[in-house]
Amino acid sequence: MTITSPPAVRRGWRLVRTVVLAGLVAPAVAWAVIRLFGLERGWMVQLVSFTPYAAAAAWVPAAIALAARRRLIAAIGAVAALALAGCVLPRAFPDRDKGPADGLPITVMTINMYVGQADPGAIVRLVRRDDVSILAVQEFTTPARDGLAEAGLGTLLPYQALADDPAHGTTGSGLYSRFPMTGPGSERGVGGNLQAYATIRPPHARALAVTSAHPLAPYAGLALPLWRADLAAEPTPGRQTPLRLLLGDFNSTLDHAPMRALIRRGYRDAADATGAGLVPTWGTGVPPITLDHVLVDKRIGVRKVTVHRIARSDHRAVVAELTVPMS
Repeated sequence: MTITSPPAVRRGWRLVRTVVLAGLVAPAVAWAVIRLFGLERGWMVQLVSFTPYAAAAAWVPAAIALAARRRLIAAIGAVAALALAGCVLPRAFPDRDKGPADGLPITVMTINMYVGQADPGAIVRLVRRDDVSILAVQEFTTPARDGLAEAGLGTLLPYQALADDPAHGTTGSGLYSRFPMTGPGSERGVGGNLQAYATIRPPHARALAVTSAHPLAPYAGLALPLWRADLAAEPTPGRQTPLRLLLGDFNSTLDHAPMRALIRRGYRDAADATGAGLVPTWGTGVPPITLDHVLVDKRIGVRKVTVHRIARSDHRAVVAELTVPMS
């Protein structure tokens, strides 16, 4: 004898399955909307840093809904997954326009020194090996300054704009250059971090206004307005000013709306332009994400970007090969 469930029971189970599947797809839909329209607020500011992982995971509930023959839910989930993929995947492919190819080749590098604890010898070896001409450092301390000097950085990059902050180890900043500097100095952002800056003058090429960028991290609700203000206060390229470079730990990924707004003001992200935009630069105890960037004035060309581990730092060094127009 075959026992069948009453129609009301079957409808009840179908409703339960539909609600469960919709609940599985809803986070991907919400994430896509927040990311597409720059709506991250509160705790979502930190969470949106992990959008590349969300983009990969979003396909799972869509596939489950399709297997369960809930085609409308599956379609909605697939649209959300495609939207997230569209936000993330272009970073893995080189742009057609990477800026001018003719000019003076210059290699730049940035590294957050993790309250000055990063291995100075490793930094100097990387500077020497990759023929780095401009180095930006963040979380720069007096012991870090002394360690880099003892490791021989001054021989390679003799021109310096240093702002080590003995009172607060995470706020110091520095710039080192092979080429002469003018107007070296530093400015403290509203979030408290120092940002060293200088105009660097490569031979026979356009002058470069370079900043070691370090906006405050959005670590808590009270820090969010300061984080946004720091990003908004970063200098903007101008037609009558030297070409600009922002090198540093931006405490932001390309999924953060304020970071994208900064780039739209006349920069390109070097890693994104060369197909290395998904290479992580920070991660301790959490999935690694990309917080460190080389932002270049659109009048500067980008040729290559690589990321390197530095002993005793929670960040990785970003090295970018650029092309600066001749003067």
